[in-house]
Amino acid sequence: MTTKRFGFTLAEVLITLGIIGVVAAMTIPTLISNTNSAKFKSQYKKTLSTLNQAALMGTAQYDLDYASVTTACTTNGGTEKPDVKASMCALINGTLSGATYYSTASAMKIPGSTTAYSISSNLTSVAKTSMVAYQLADGSVIAFDKALASCTLAPGDPITGLAAKCRGFIDVNGPTLPNKEVRCSTGSATVASSVGSCIVRNNAADMGDIFPVVFHDGTVEPITDAARYVLNQSK
Repeated sequence: MTTKRFGFTLAEVLITLGIIGVVAAMTIPTLISNTNSAKFKSQYKKTLSTLNQAALMGTAQYDLDYASVTTACTTNGGTEKPDVKASMCALINGTLSGATYYSTASAMKIPGSTTAYSISSNLTSVAKTSMVAYQLADGSVIAFDKALASCTLAPGDPITGLAAKCRGFIDVNGPTLPNKEVRCSTGSATVASSVGSCIVRNNAADMGDIFPVVFHDGTVEPITDAARYVLNQSK
């Protein structure tokens, strides 16, 4: 009796491995992009919530929110106390434990290098590395104009009417790259008070880790179409 053995030839195995490699090369970047997008959206929403809660806590404990801030942060902003000074730095110091103060966002370093933190922004009037920055306990960064004060918005008024000093940005993963502002894949890419035609797709080109925001009264909210679209989609 003879026994027949069946198997794959070397050529067949190599062809199969080649097909698997091509499929992996096509799908893995998309999977990574989708994972990063979900992480950025979740952290963005969390950081906004943290800043809004800080305003509530500041009002309850010190009668201080983003509208009642009356003075600019000094060069020693990290030591300012909300029961002594009515500044944005004092408000953050008194309400967010574990936050690390930086006199400018550019004073931070990109992890694993000596390179100063810098960002790629569509709106340099909003996202500036010369702004005061705090790195929160979860690693995210918030930055704002040191002159931020008296940011009050009357009911029905558009957020675009607020002074430039009331603007800032959130970097959801801190100094870690890509350090790029989220942008519209299609539609507007300007400061606006409504989403309009903006759509942000889950790709590395458009879904950044930086979200421009505006501070006013007891609220922090997105100030660009792209940042507002992402917030609406993550609810």
